Amino acid sequence: MNSFVIGNPDKCIGCRTCYIACVDAHSKGNMFLSKEKDIEFNPRLSVIKTAKITGPIQCRQCEDAPCLSVCPNGSITNKNDVVIINKDNCIGCKSCAMACPFGAIEMAVVGDKVIANKCDLCASRENGPACVEVCLTGGLKLVNEDEVKDSVSKKLILNLKDLGFISKG
Repeated sequence: MNSFVIGNPDKCIGCRTCYIACVDAHSKGNMFLSKEKDIEFNPRLSVIKTAKITGPIQCRQCEDAPCLSVCPNGSITNKNDVVIINKDNCIGCKSCAMACPFGAIEMAVVGDKVIANKCDLCASRENGPACVEVCLTGGLKLVNEDEVKDSVSKKLILNLKDLGFISKG
């Protein structure tokens, strides 16, 4: 199972710190000291805000990734349990964006072409996803296989207790 970042909308305040951290993590050099024309402002997540909810939309790093399956030229791969886009090969056809069930792939202008853009878990960062590291409220979390299994086990036990198959004591 691939790891992924999940947002807790009950904790998200919509500050977009995650957004900026993502851009900074993927910038060449220090974006805060760069000239505006030299910054590629292409965050790999988006933040939605409605009257009742705020939260980030990010790639769930699907094991059987629909985006990978529909990519016509193999630009999307799963390497080291991270679904990544090879920006040099991407032709910007938007097939992956259409196939993503989470709406987590956006098109971005990079140099002189339009390519697919999505979370890569900051695979090149030693400390993992920058968004998780900087979230002011702790609303973002990197989830791994062990945490999912533990969560499923706990829910199963609670359900079995509720149904009377296991004593509640």
